[in-house]
Amino acid sequence: MNTPSAALPTTEVDATRFRFAVVVSKFNRAVTGKLEKGALECFARHGVPHEHISVFYCPGAFELPQVAERLLRTSKHDAVVCLGAVIRGETSHFEYVANACARGIQDVALKYSVPVAFGVLTTDSEAQAMERAGGKHGNKGWDAALAAIEMADLFRHIARQRAFASKRKKRR
Repeated sequence: MNTPSAALPTTEVDATRFRFAVVVSKFNRAVTGKLEKGALECFARHGVPHEHISVFYCPGAFELPQVAERLLRTSKHDAVVCLGAVIRGETSHFEYVANACARGIQDVALKYSVPVAFGVLTTDSEAQAMERAGGKHGNKGWDAALAAIEMADLFRHIARQRAFASKRKKRR
């Protein structure tokens, strides 16, 4: 990454106990490879054991929600990170793919009540995408992984609060 590691956002969350899936679009691989690297560096920096991270590759951004849904239906992850790059071209295809991807990722997160981080760049050019994949605008793969860590911790905290409230209610 071109961004100095000291400048990257961090969290105090203990991420060592969480399991993550990372789903990476193979389309625009020059960009998504850098997003993937940023996400994996974020997990490593926050102490996530390598064996707690599963990486999966799909053809493009349109398929990201499908893979996330399959993972949450069949495996046990505390959060999923979706990484992709949709770069505007000369047709309206960009809008269809970007909208379907964003909506699909949100739908999966709501359906399973598990955090699904949106690390999909939607840019007007490859240069803009590269600036957000380790360039002057940071690395959105890192940012998505950090969001996944924070959301996994928040969801675990909410679950504990519910369990505590339920126990208190039963005592009365």
